[in-house]
Amino acid sequence: MSAVGVGGNNFGSRLDEDGTKAVVHAALDAGVTLFDTADVYGGFGEGGGLRGDGERLLGAALKGHRDDVVLATKFGMQMSTEADLYGRRGAGPYIRYAVEASLRRLGTDRIDLYQYHEPDGLTPLQETVAALEELVTEGKILYLGCSNLPAEQLTGAFVSAQARYHLLDRKAENDLIPACLRHGVGLLPYYPLANGLLSGKYRRGEEPPPGSRLSWRQGWLTGAALDRVEALTAYATERGLTLLQVAVGALAACPAVASVICGAMTTQQVTANAAAADWVPDAADLAALDAIVAPGERIV
Repeated sequence: MSAVGVGGNNFGSRLDEDGTKAVVHAALDAGVTLFDTADVYGGFGEGGGLRGDGERLLGAALKGHRDDVVLATKFGMQMSTEADLYGRRGAGPYIRYAVEASLRRLGTDRIDLYQYHEPDGLTPLQETVAALEELVTEGKILYLGCSNLPAEQLTGAFVSAQARYHLLDRKAENDLIPACLRHGVGLLPYYPLANGLLSGKYRRGEEPPPGSRLSWRQGWLTGAALDRVEALTAYATERGLTLLQVAVGALAACPAVASVICGAMTTQQVTANAAAADWVPDAADLAALDAIVAPGERIV
């Protein structure tokens, strides 16, 4: 997988078909090979899309490029009343229904990485893994992944684990990252830019840009968070870098991280995200980051 992947949570909600295609093709041109979506994507945000639209638009945008990418999707969150007829979302009948629906929407005959989006709280994990392994045997999926799974439940049955991880929230370093290293599981951080806080577009005393994520999530714009953003911006400037490069490059340097999943709204954003991992921090750079936000600390 490429060091930076594209997250598809904007596809079908904040981005329409043309916007999705433009972002996907810019990512391909930038060398991105990991595209991550979920069956529920498309049903969130101000675009008024439907759940499932994210997969449908991504599949259409990747037409002609399917064999060039790692296509990842997720199941296990609330989808529809039809889906609810199949019972527990971590059990075999539901999983089989969900994977067939995702295959149709994506327009493909296999899913490279199929991820349990969140535990349903009812189904034993062994039962979920057994159902997924049946689909591997059938060739419908190639590898198993998980998301939002507690570190103590992580097993070597999964090749990847998605988790919230960014320079203002390093809690994953306390237990999940050590578990990933023990089991040989690759970490796929989501929200690597802290909902845009680490993109460089939010400044103390200024209103969030209209339409930006934090224009309606201003609870992230705390004094403590902005203090760290300013310190990280100064850190970047001292090294001739952008804040984006620091945010992405620092995560990519973590031994457990397989790829950093970045969302994007424009072709310029996806190109910048892909290039950000070109900065490789050395030991002194990482120590200086630890002085700004301590390992394991969560600011926001």
